[in-house]
Amino acid sequence: MSPTHAIPEDDEPAQGQLRKLNLTMFLPLLAVAGVLVVAKDARSWWEAVILGAGVVATLVAFVRWTAGEVLRVALPCLIVTAAVWPFAVLMADSSAAFSGISYVGSLVVARLPRHRAAAAVGLAAYVAAVGAARLLVSHEDIPGVLFQYVLVPTGITVVVIGLMFPNKRFYDVVTELEEAREREAELAVIRERVRFAGDLHDIQGHTLHVVKLKTALAQKLVDNDAERAKQELREIHALVSDTITQTKELAYAQRRLNLSAELENARNLFEAAGIHVRVNREADVDPGAGELLGQVLRETTTNILRHAQATRVRITLSASSITVVNDGAQEAPLPELSGLSALRERIAGDGGELTVEQKDGRFLTAATLPRGRGE
Repeated sequence: MSPTHAIPEDDEPAQGQLRKLNLTMFLPLLAVAGVLVVAKDARSWWEAVILGAGVVATLVAFVRWTAGEVLRVALPCLIVTAAVWPFAVLMADSSAAFSGISYVGSLVVARLPRHRAAAAVGLAAYVAAVGAARLLVSHEDIPGVLFQYVLVPTGITVVVIGLMFPNKRFYDVVTELEEAREREAELAVIRERVRFAGDLHDIQGHTLHVVKLKTALAQKLVDNDAERAKQELREIHALVSDTITQTKELAYAQRRLNLSAELENARNLFEAAGIHVRVNREADVDPGAGELLGQVLRETTTNILRHAQATRVRITLSASSITVVNDGAQEAPLPELSGLSALRERIAGDGGELTVEQKDGRFLTAATLPRGRGE
């Protein structure tokens, strides 16, 4: 009969677990059953050899079937077991020897790429026809011969074939699940790489734009206000050092953004660029939302400095949201902001929403997260 299975949950692939399970539970049973048939029906050593060959072919086919490779040994195993059955019927008087061709044939039929129904009918017909040949050598108790050599072997063969088809489907489902798990693992790696690339962009892209701005400012001040120029250069040095530290923390998955620090940084950058900043705090920000909102603020700050000719910026904070509005937006169509696109996906993944609007020279960036996130 066709074995049923439970999938153990450990690190080994399910296909390998199923193979071990089948080999451990059912191979010994098949071997013992085969030995008992040979011991019971063989009346000489050469009959034992021939009947034993059928048992060996059956075991070989089963072992290869558990590995999904039964078609590789299908032809020799079918030839041996198909030859043993007429020998048992005509010479050895063994009605149980049909089990070899019945089991091997069922394993092979279920794995055929096409014409499985025709092959199943052919297998059952062969078992019945060979069993009926017993009437050529035994003319006594015809109903008993037909029952013992035709009806029982054919019926069992049909049942085994029927069990093999859902069994094959079970293996196909396991294979599909394994492939799905592998694809999910690959997607997880890809998502992590995209996340890492986004974080790296947040850190270094932001820093490079700020360094560019401060360097230009220092160049303007170097002749008129040397002390202020030196201060800008010191801030550039500190910013680069901080970026190196953040990059190292990112590489070791230790990086955490601080919203208050980002807010102060944004205020200083805007004021250095001659942009008036107003910050409205409607409520204390939820601890779990601070880091992601800080990323939105950092990316928005970079975009304003890079793409807009802003003179005013208003930042509004609530418990789980941030809104940044600036003037000086270009009249051209909304630019493609890859950093905000990546953030939109992250926020959506946390159940939130990121909105970007451009209208009448104003640019609005708003991010909202679920209340109580991370608590």
